[in-house]
Amino acid sequence: MKKQNYYNQAIAILQKLHVSYPQYNMGRHLATALGDYGDIWGVPDKELAYALAKYMDQLEMDFPHEDEKEIDRIIQQGMDLDNKLKEEEDNGDY
Repeated sequence: MKKQNYYNQAIAILQKLHVSYPQYNMGRHLATALGDYGDIWGVPDKELAYALAKYMDQLEMDFPHEDEKEIDRIIQQGMDLDNKLKEEEDNGDY
């Protein structure tokens, strides 16, 4: 079996993204994947395929928090983080 070239790899990744995340349009995928590149006019196919693969991996690792209580707990823990660090510092836990 012949290995895909980078152009076809990028197209295949975009197709997988379309199937897995139909709520996002192609422009959103490209803009997010290539957001750090600035002017993308000269980005080679190899780099485009890499950026799309990395972006897809990041999307797959992200998971929604549907439980409102869990979200509230995470926010509260973040707001209390400074107090917890000060408590540990006062107790000599550092």
